[in-house]
Parts: sequence; structure tokens; C-alpha cells
Amino acid sequence: MRETDESGPTRTCEEILRGIKRYNSEHDLCPSENVVIERLLDRRLELIEAYAELHRKLGKRRHALEVFFDALLSSAVIWSPQRIVKARDGRKRLRTVNELIASKAKDLANLLREREDLHNHSGFATNTHYHVCQVIEEAARDNYYFKSWIRDDLEALCGRFDIKYWPWIHEFMEALARDAEGAELEATDRITAAATTGRRASLADFLKAFFAAIDENSIRPDAFIPAELKLTDATLASLANCVLDLGPDELVDSGYVKRFRQRQREEAETRGNQR
Repeated sequence: MRETDESGPTRTCEEILRGIKRYNSEHDLCPSENVVIERLLDRRLELIEAYAELHRKLGKRRHALEVFFDALLSSAVIWSPQRIVKARDGRKRLRTVNELIASKAKDLANLLREREDLHNHSGFATNTHYHVCQVIEEAARDNYYFKSWIRDDLEALCGRFDIKYWPWIHEFMEALARDAEGAELEATDRITAAATTGRRASLADFLKAFFAAIDENSIRPDAFIPAELKLTDATLASLANCVLDLGPDELVDSGYVKRFRQRQREEAETRGNQR
């Protein structure tokens, strides 16, 4: 006999979701997660079979079920298709910003060189910074910790060694230019990397992020989600449809998830063969 939506696995899963929502509300945390939880509660009929499978495979380890929902909710909040588009835009902009820094730092280094030359040979000078210690002190003028712990020692060091022992200000600019020019762009964590590997944004990016989040909670020494957990394509499709609040014309089915998984396996095999 099939369970009713008021009993068994559905009730257990919804108790966990309501517990997360209650904790977030009491501690003024993650309002976006609570929005996702409301979606799941509103679309409960679409999730009965998914909850049954989750309960069957994780129900004996309640904390594993809680960790699973944490991963699902955070993935939906951080790696929704809209957020992934922003992440991709951020990656593109970061690359552009480094290029601009490299270019402008070179230009500024040249101007600083020219100004120093004019100071030395034009018969005129300006009361601008010429020593790197002056720049450091000026930049840190509002930094309490610098003034309390470093400034006196820096002044003593500057007084001990004359300017020939220090880099010129324009050399700092040249160093910044080289640093930006040689910067390697990479994701700061494996979930971000997984979500942004595709050539263009799609719903598959969310699935990549979600799978990576599950892996993160499966491979650590203190992991609660069993490494052998494998959910059906239908369950994953239902979860994605509901957490992302996809409408009737946007819904994905088990076939979509199956094709996605197949592509992932093929890409993994290709990477393995290339090593």
C-alpha cells in the first residue's frame, strides 16, 4: 500500500525540513533556504516517491538524511541557474580586471619613473612620496594595529637603511603588473569548479554542484552520507524540479538526468584517458 503524504517517509523528511527552517528563523540565518523549504513543502505530492527512496536509503541514519537536505538546500540557494550565471559573469569580470590591473599598473609605473626623472633633472620637484615607507605609513594611517604594533619598528628600520636598500615605488607597480599578468584563474572550491565547467550555463550546472556537495559530505573522514549512496534519476529530477521551483514548461524528467549522468561518465573517462 502506498504511503499517504501525511505519514512515513514524507513525514520524516518534512520534519527535518521544518527543523532546519525553525533553526534558521530562530537564529536569523539563511532566509533563502527557508524559501526553498517552503517550495518543497508546497510541492510535497511531487516528492512522495523521492522521499520514500531517501528514507529507504538514509532513514536508518537520520543525521545522514539531515546532511543530505543541508546539501540540497545550500546547492539550490548558491547554485540556482540564476546564481550560476552570476558566477560565470564574475569569473569573466575577474579575468578582465586582472588584465586592466596589469595594463594600468604598467602605465602607473612608467609615470612614476618619469616623475622621478623630472624631479632629478627638470629643476622642479613636488612634495610627493618618494620612499616606499612613506607610502606604507600613509596607506595604514587608519589602521590601529599598524600604528600600535608596526609603525615604530618600521620607522626605525627606515632610519637605519637609506633609500638604496628599498624598492622604488614604481617597482611595486611593476610587481603588481607582473602578478596580475601571470594570474591563474581557478575556482576557490570544488563545488564552484563543478558548477561552472560547462561552456554555457544550464540546469546541468546545478546538478553538477549538487553532486559535488554530496561528494563533499561522503568522502571526508567524518562524513555522514554513505559513499555508496546512489539515487535514481527520477528522484534527482523531482528534487531538482522542486528546489528550483521549475514550472510546467521547464520540468526535467528521469531521462534528462540519465543523459546528464551519461555525459558525466563519458567526460570522466575522457579525462582519465588523457592523463
